[in-house]
Amino acid sequence: MTDTPRYSVSVAGIVVNGSGQVLAIRRRDNGHWEPPGGVLEMAETFEEGVRREVYEETGLSVQVDRLTGVYKNMQRGIVALVYRCTPLNEPIPATAEAAEVRWMTLHEVREAMSPAYAVRVTDALEAEVRTRSHDGVNLL
Repeated sequence: MTDTPRYSVSVAGIVVNGSGQVLAIRRRDNGHWEPPGGVLEMAETFEEGVRREVYEETGLSVQVDRLTGVYKNMQRGIVALVYRCTPLNEPIPATAEAAEVRWMTLHEVREAMSPAYAVRVTDALEAEVRTRSHDGVNLL
């Protein structure tokens, strides 16, 4: 019998404000622009994880609205569940995890984020749930 593969599960929130802008963070560890998110903890639901990660990285409380996509990083064995969210307050400009927090237009997202992350934002603006694989940067 072969060993069962081990995967990391992460969650992310695509937070959309009333003007249609999306919340983005510039990570302190690598300088990349991404939607807020991170590793799901063992004792929390997906929605709890999204609320926690968005709050930790942006100071923003959110209402989790719906699942918009499931993404697999084929290189690292990470499965990410992405949810569309509604902001309940205003974010703070920087946190311990995010060097910068700001609202972006879809055009700005496409310019600033790698394709593997920008597609999560564009998928969250559509009605159907998407599934995609990527190599950490580009879609496969």
